[in-house]
Amino acid sequence: MSEKKKQQKAPVCVGTTYTIEIHGTGSSGEGVGRYEGFTVFVPYALPNEMVQVKITLVKKNYAVGDIVEIITSSAERVDSQCEVYGNCGGCQLQHASYTEQLRLKTESVKAVIERIAKCDPNLVLPCIGPEEPWRYRNKMQMPVGGTIGNIRMGFYQKGSHSIINHEHCPIQDAGNDEIRNVCYGAMNELGIEPYDEHTEKGIIRHVVGRIGKDEWMVILVSRTPNIPRERELVDRIVKALPQVTSIVVNHNPKQTNVILGPTNRTLYGKDQITDYIKDLSFQLSPHSFFQVNPEQTTVLYDTALEFACLKGHETVIDAYCGTGTISLFLAHKAKHVIGIEIVAPAIEDAKKNALRNGYNNTEFIVGDAAVEMPRLYKQGIEPDVIVFDPIRAGCKEDVLHAAVGMAPERIVYVSCNPSSMARDIEILTKHGYELVKVQPVDMFPQTYHVEAVSLLTRNEVTQ
Repeated sequence: MSEKKKQQKAPVCVGTTYTIEIHGTGSSGEGVGRYEGFTVFVPYALPNEMVQVKITLVKKNYAVGDIVEIITSSAERVDSQCEVYGNCGGCQLQHASYTEQLRLKTESVKAVIERIAKCDPNLVLPCIGPEEPWRYRNKMQMPVGGTIGNIRMGFYQKGSHSIINHEHCPIQDAGNDEIRNVCYGAMNELGIEPYDEHTEKGIIRHVVGRIGKDEWMVILVSRTPNIPRERELVDRIVKALPQVTSIVVNHNPKQTNVILGPTNRTLYGKDQITDYIKDLSFQLSPHSFFQVNPEQTTVLYDTALEFACLKGHETVIDAYCGTGTISLFLAHKAKHVIGIEIVAPAIEDAKKNALRNGYNNTEFIVGDAAVEMPRLYKQGIEPDVIVFDPIRAGCKEDVLHAAVGMAPERIVYVSCNPSSMARDIEILTKHGYELVKVQPVDMFPQTYHVEAVSLLTRNEVTQ
């Protein structure tokens, strides 16, 4: 036998069609099946379907293929509500009934809790969805391309930067469709040149819309500091859309996939708009992070507050507090809330948000949570609860160790990426904490994304 075990050849070939039964769902919402024991991922296929699949990619341990024909269709398969579904990269699950979408998301969280966190998957509760799984996004970011007289404004084609011209997105708030169509028409009529990312010429790169409860913001992302005929452009937007209270040009001259540049200039109205989560008000600037699904944000934060189980005497640390949204929910029931965030402008917004909403039991610190939490502990701060709401990459391991060192009774973990959350849960369970329950929340219907809130409590033997 050779020194290295010979690698078995994959039983499927690119360009060849195979009949495959779909038994599960992958991390990006695609169907998963097997051919002669070899894993095949099939976008837009559902569990319990038999499909004809043409292989497009073969790797060492898996293959990817496109549906040629659905031989046996799932009872949960439905017609999509979007004419560009399948070409646009924004949605992945419009072909599944909403009941099935919630089931698939529940199962996806169970899978990572069992496989990565090494915990009981039955601790995962059924995913909570909204009453209406359409028209929920209060923020749009539409790329702009093409040429003068033939502008393209819509969404990127799946897996590319080709722009699909599209007027009506069924997951966007209808107000964002209006913003898109007015800006599209005005740019065409005024001859304002769209940006070309290949030549790095042209003007408008993106049109961003924010729909608040009573106020709308339009952000025109421009390669140049000034936009030709910008006064006429503003007049047309304001005349057509009286709900718009802020129009901002954001200057982004770099060749980058990052949408917003560092500087803003207000062309019309206010620099910010006001939006709400329940009875809390927040000022939003072009760079402000704010959840895009207002109804489900309330569900998500109410769940975090419920898991924190506050009685009024507790000290709480919000270790990735951002602009203080979760902190203020916690402050409603806690004695004292300390928010920590490494991004200085976000902390300034958090302080303003606390003042605006009348909370004087909050404290916000700029810094790395891994540094600030041990410092607070040395000062005698012993939190009863620590809340995590990190970016998709999850928590730094030294932040988790700092949290364990502070020995809170409860840890509440809010996550937009259940896989990284599960990784962090495994670390916490090795250091004296027990996973009690996980609540998935569907913030992004029609897509594979799902958020989750986990509750961990300190083991009695470590107390």
